[in-house]
Amino acid sequence: MTQAKRRFRTFEEYLDYNDGTDTRNELVHGELIEMAPENPLNVVIASFLFAAFLRMGIPSYRLAIGHQIATRSAQVTARQPDLIVHTEESANAILAGGNILLPEMPSPLLVVEVVSSSDKQSRDRDYVEKRKEYAERGISEYWLIDPERSLITVLQLENDRYREVGEFKDTDTIVSPTFLNLQLTAEQILRAGR
Repeated sequence: MTQAKRRFRTFEEYLDYNDGTDTRNELVHGELIEMAPENPLNVVIASFLFAAFLRMGIPSYRLAIGHQIATRSAQVTARQPDLIVHTEESANAILAGGNILLPEMPSPLLVVEVVSSSDKQSRDRDYVEKRKEYAERGISEYWLIDPERSLITVLQLENDRYREVGEFKDTDTIVSPTFLNLQLTAEQILRAGR
């Protein structure tokens, strides 16, 4: 006998749901999708970037690991990027008591996804689905950090679509349209300062 998957028609239903476990989920088209256990390298990379943004003077309350962002698509979807750099407004909105940055709330400045190398479906989610969803959400900059390919792709929102700013590898200095003073190479990020 197969168990029917729990479906949510609204974000409010999702916010009220508690399955009594610590399972990490994303909400995709109204359905809970269990996230695979996080690769330790992904966490180390996100933490390294968190520290780098702190050194640049971004206050800690505007940096987040573990926040979810609701997309603006017709489908009820909430993603959990590896790192978020909030605007003052988006930080205030989520810190006002929400567990999720709802569609009507301000968008963050940057989302970072460390690409999972586990399978094609996971990779497509980061490279295709999330790229479209984050653009629809109005997030001005999106980074794809791909340890398997030793590559970092920086995307900037233009006319509701992402334009590739560049692909960076080895000793290439990352070019960020939002963070002009960023002084990190692809290698530093991919090795997470090790």
